[in-house]
Amino acid sequence: MTAAEPAQPPTLPAASTPDAPGPAAVAAIVAQALDLAPLIDGHNDWAWECREHRDYSVEDLSAGLATDTDIARLRAGRVGGQFWSVYVADDLPGAEAVQGTLEQIDWVYRLAARYPQVFSIARSAADIEAARAGGRIASLLGAEGGHCLNDSPAVLRMLARLGVRYLTLTHVHNTEWADSGTDAPAHDGLSARGVEYVRELNRLGMLVDLSHVAPATMHAALDVTDSPVIFSHSSCRALADHPRNVPDDVLARLAENDGVLMVTFVPQFLSEQYSAWFDGPHTGPAPAVTVLDVADRVEHARNLAGLRHIGLGGDFDGTDEFPLGIEGVDGYPALLTELAERGWSAADLAALAGGNVLRVLRATDARFAFTSAVPTLIR
Repeated sequence: MTAAEPAQPPTLPAASTPDAPGPAAVAAIVAQALDLAPLIDGHNDWAWECREHRDYSVEDLSAGLATDTDIARLRAGRVGGQFWSVYVADDLPGAEAVQGTLEQIDWVYRLAARYPQVFSIARSAADIEAARAGGRIASLLGAEGGHCLNDSPAVLRMLARLGVRYLTLTHVHNTEWADSGTDAPAHDGLSARGVEYVRELNRLGMLVDLSHVAPATMHAALDVTDSPVIFSHSSCRALADHPRNVPDDVLARLAENDGVLMVTFVPQFLSEQYSAWFDGPHTGPAPAVTVLDVADRVEHARNLAGLRHIGLGGDFDGTDEFPLGIEGVDGYPALLTELAERGWSAADLAALAGGNVLRVLRATDARFAFTSAVPTLIR
C-alpha cells in the first residue's frame, strides 16, 4: 500500500472527490465513516481526574459531570475505543509512581466492571472489534511517562501483563534514559539503556509512544524500533512552534515506519497565541481556538505523513480548555463533519477515526500475547 491509501481492514470505499458535499451528504459521509471503523482516541485522562477529584470512585459517571468525559458524552461522540491514560506525575518518587500507575490501571478495570454494558477491557484489535459488536466502548491502557517504571524492566513487563498497550517514553521531565521535549537535553535523545527499552517494548508488543519526547528522542526511537510507533496526543510543530509538537522531518518518517500521529485537541499545542496566553497571567480573554484549527492540523499531518498515518488523541480531562466546537468527548463528530465539508470521504474519515490505529495494533498484537517463557532482552 502507498501512504495515500486508507488503512485496511476495514474495507473502505473509494477515495474522496474534490467537490464539497452539501449538508445532507456530509451527515451521510460521517455516519458511514463511523459505521466502517470505530472511533478510537489515543489519550484521555479521566482516570487521573477521578483520582484527583473523586477519590477514584467509579460511581455516578453516567452524565452531568464537571469533566470532559462521561458515559453519555462518550456515546454522543460515537467513541468506540479509548486508550485511557494510566498517568501519574513525574515528580513522584519512583516506587510511588509505580504504585500510582497500578492504582490508575485498577480504576480502569473497576470502571469496566461497574458498567459492563458500556465498557469492555481491550488488549488487541480483535478485542476492539468484539467490544464494538457488543455495543461497548473498548477500554485500552496507555502508560504516560517512563518514570512510572522506576527504571525497572520487570515493571514494564508486568504492565504488559496487565494489558498496557503503550508507553510514552517521557512526560514533562527526562527519564534516566530518554529526553523529554520540555526538559534540558541529557541523553542526545536516548541513552544506550533507552535503546534497550525501545527494543524491549518491541519484543513485548507494547507501542512506543513518542508524545512528550524531544525531537532527538523521536528520531533515535525511529532509528531503533522494528514496529510502528504512535504519538498518542501531539500536534504539528510547523503550525504551532511548541516543544510538545512534532516537526515535519519526523512526520515524514512515519510512512516508512508505518506509525500514526494521533492529533490532539489541546489549545496550547494548536495555537502559539493561545499558548502564550496560557503561560502568562491570563489577562484578557483567551485567544480563540476552534475545531477549524484542529482540522487544519489534521490536514497538515495528512499532507506530510499520508492518510495512513494519522489518528485522533484528544487528551480530554488533561487540560483546562478545549477548542470551540469540540469541548468534550461528544465533539468528535463535529471534527469529522468539518473534514467531510472539506471533501474528505467516508474512507478517509474511517482511516483517521480508527482504521489506522487498528492496523498498528494488529501489527503488534501477536507479540503482545507473550509468555514468561520468552527470554527478556533487558534487566
